[in-house]
Amino acid sequence: MASSAQPDPTPPRKPAPASMLSWRDRLAANFGVSPARKEVFYCGLIEAVTLTDITYWMQVLFAAGIATLGLVLNSPAVIIGAMLISPLMGPILANGMAFAAGDLVLVVRAIASLTLSCIAAVLFAMLLIAMLPFKEQTAEIMARTQPNALDLVIALFSGALGSIATTKEPKGVVTSIPGVAIAVALMPPLCVVGYGLGIGLSINPAEGWVIARGGALLFLTNLTAITFTAMVVFLVLHIATPEVKEKVKDWHLRDSQSRWILSLLRQLPASKRLRIVGSLPSRLLAILVPILILLAPLQESLKRLQQDITQRQESNLVRKVATEIWQSSFANFNNDKDTPRAYISQISAPKFENDQWVMQMTVFTSKEYSLDERNSFTRLVSEKLNRPEDSVLLQLIEIPTTTNELLRRESEEAIPELSPPPIPSVSESQQQLLTNVETALTGFQVPEPATLLEYDIITNPRSPLRLDFFYLSKRAIGADALSLMTQDVLERLQFAQADVRFERIPEALGDITFERNQVELSDAASERLDQLGAFLADYPSLEVILTINTEAEEESAIAVRRYLTLRNRLANRWQIDPQRLNYFAGETLAAGESPTVALQLRASSNLTGDTQE
Repeated sequence: MASSAQPDPTPPRKPAPASMLSWRDRLAANFGVSPARKEVFYCGLIEAVTLTDITYWMQVLFAAGIATLGLVLNSPAVIIGAMLISPLMGPILANGMAFAAGDLVLVVRAIASLTLSCIAAVLFAMLLIAMLPFKEQTAEIMARTQPNALDLVIALFSGALGSIATTKEPKGVVTSIPGVAIAVALMPPLCVVGYGLGIGLSINPAEGWVIARGGALLFLTNLTAITFTAMVVFLVLHIATPEVKEKVKDWHLRDSQSRWILSLLRQLPASKRLRIVGSLPSRLLAILVPILILLAPLQESLKRLQQDITQRQESNLVRKVATEIWQSSFANFNNDKDTPRAYISQISAPKFENDQWVMQMTVFTSKEYSLDERNSFTRLVSEKLNRPEDSVLLQLIEIPTTTNELLRRESEEAIPELSPPPIPSVSESQQQLLTNVETALTGFQVPEPATLLEYDIITNPRSPLRLDFFYLSKRAIGADALSLMTQDVLERLQFAQADVRFERIPEALGDITFERNQVELSDAASERLDQLGAFLADYPSLEVILTINTEAEEESAIAVRRYLTLRNRLANRWQIDPQRLNYFAGETLAAGESPTVALQLRASSNLTGDTQE
C-alpha cells in the first residue's frame, strides 16, 4: 500500500531579494511559480504515479472504453470526451520531472505507472473489439495510423503548454488544460493499437499489424515529445531547487513504494555508476535520441502527405480547367450557343505513374462527340495547363438523353417539309424503356412485413413485356394481395398486356451444422452455404445474419473460427463482400448438442431493375 504521507508543513520562508535570485528563479516568479508552489507541485507528481489508486485505474479503463467506441463509431465528440478524462498526462509529466531533477525513484515510479497504464488500455480496447460484431476501419481510426513530423511539433508545443499550465497556481489555467488534453490525444492512439491487435488476432494479421504499428508510433511520438518539453520547462523554471529536493528526499523515505524502489536500486551492481549516467547531459541525451529515431518514419510520412496534397491540388486544377473549357466551348451546339448539348455529371482527374493526367468525365448529351471534338478538348486543356498534349488524356462516358431533334432542326434550318425523325438505336430504346418503367414504379412497395428486393424487366418476341418482382418474407403473400399488387403495377405502366409475377425469397435458409470443436464444412453444410452465396450474388441488396450457436464444452474461440470459415468460402467462391455478413454470438447449447450456424437473410429497401433480353 502506498503511504499517505504528505510533505511536512514548513514555516513560510522570507523570499530572497530579487538581486540574489538566479535568472531561472526570476523567470519562475514571473510565471507565478513560487518556492512553495514548486514543492507542492513536485510532491503532487510523485503522488500521482502511485500504483494503488483505484480511481486512477478506473479512469484509464473508462477512457480507453470511451475512446475505443468513439473510434469504431467514427464520433469525434466521443473521442474528445475520452481525451478529457484520460489521466495519462500525469505519469508523463512525472517522467519529465524525474528527468529534469535526476530523481531515479520517480523515474522508476513514472515508467512503471505509464507502462501498466498503456498495457491496461490496449488490452481493454482489444477486449471491446473482440466483443463487437462489427470491426469497420473508420476515418477516425485511419487518421491515427499515419503520424508525421507535424504531430511531433504539435506534441512539443502541447507538452510545453501543459507543463507551464500545471506548474502554475490553479487560478486562470483551467481553460488551458482541456485544450492540451485534446491536442496531444494520448488515449486514442493506444486504443488504435488495441484495435489493430484485435483485428490481427481475429481477421487479418497483416492489416492489424499495420494499424497497431501506426497507432503505437503516434503514441510514442506524443510521449517522447511531451516528456522532453516537460523536462525543459521544469529545468528552466528551476522546480527542483535544493530545498525542494530535500523535502522530496524526506517524502521518498516515508513512502512505502519509494522505500521499496530505493532498496531495489541499492541492490543493483551498477548503482554507483547511476550518478554518472544520471547527469544532466545524459538525461537530455536519453530523451533526444528517441526523438531523433522517431523523426525518420515521421519525416517519411510527412513527405507522403506533401505528395498527396500536391497531387490533390494539381488534380483540382485539372478538373477546374477542364470544366471551364467544356462549359465555354463544348456544352452547347456550335451553331446555337443557347441550345444545350451536354452537361457534366461527374469529373475526376487522377494522376498515373507516367506523369499523365486522365480526365474521367461522365456527361449527359443529346449528340455524341466525335473523335476530333475530343482531341480538340484535350488539346485546349493541355495548352491551358502548359503541359504536353500527350500528358493529358480523356476518358469520356456519354449517356444519351432524349431530345426533340425534329423541332430543333426545324427552328435552325426552317425546313418547310418535315422529315421523319431518326430511328433510335437499340441502346437508346432500352434506356428509354428502363427509364419509363422506373418512373412508373416509383414508390411501389409490397405489404409489410415483406420487403421488395428488386425486379427484372424481360422482353422477347413472344411476350411484349414481363416483370418479375422478388420480395423477402417469412411467408408468401396471399392471393388477394398479389392480385391487388398486379393491378397496381399494370395501372402504373398503363400496359394491360404486361405479364407481372411475384417470387418470394425466404428469410431463413436453415442451419449449418458443425462437429464439436471442428471448423471444416461437411458436404451438406457446403451445399447450404453455396445456396446462400447464390442468393447474395443474385441480389446485391441482401445481407445475411450469421447466428453462431456453440456447444457448452467447446473452446472459446471456435465461434470466430467458424465465422472466418464461412466468410472465406463466400468471399473466395462467390466474391461476397464481408461487410454484407453480420456475425452474432448465439446460444450456448447443452453438452452433446450439435453446434449450428443459423442463416437468415436481411434486405435494405433498395429498388433496382435489371433487363434481360
